[in-house]
Amino acid sequence: MAGVGKLLKQAQKMQRQIETLQTQLEAKEFDVTSGGGAVKVKINGAGKFVSLTLDPEFLKEDAKLVSDTILAAIQDGAKQAKEYNDSEMQKVTSAFQMPGLF
Repeated sequence: MAGVGKLLKQAQKMQRQIETLQTQLEAKEFDVTSGGGAVKVKINGAGKFVSLTLDPEFLKEDAKLVSDTILAAIQDGAKQAKEYNDSEMQKVTSAFQMPGLF
């Protein structure tokens, strides 16, 4: 049953790497702008929104334009964070091979 022991060690190593990665993802931040810089969103690699800044002059615009621009910035930030998160997680988990499952 040496194979089971090896799998357990691989799983423990992967778990430690994931824990380290989660800390790194929380520290990585993405700055996203929309509306020519009128909307600024900051999101971390774990997908948590850190800040939202709105140009006061921009708030004088049509409400639909303001909400669409804010939504676009949020969606773009979420997409960037998810792609980064998925890419980094893939690097950690790709080394773990379980015979018969893949």
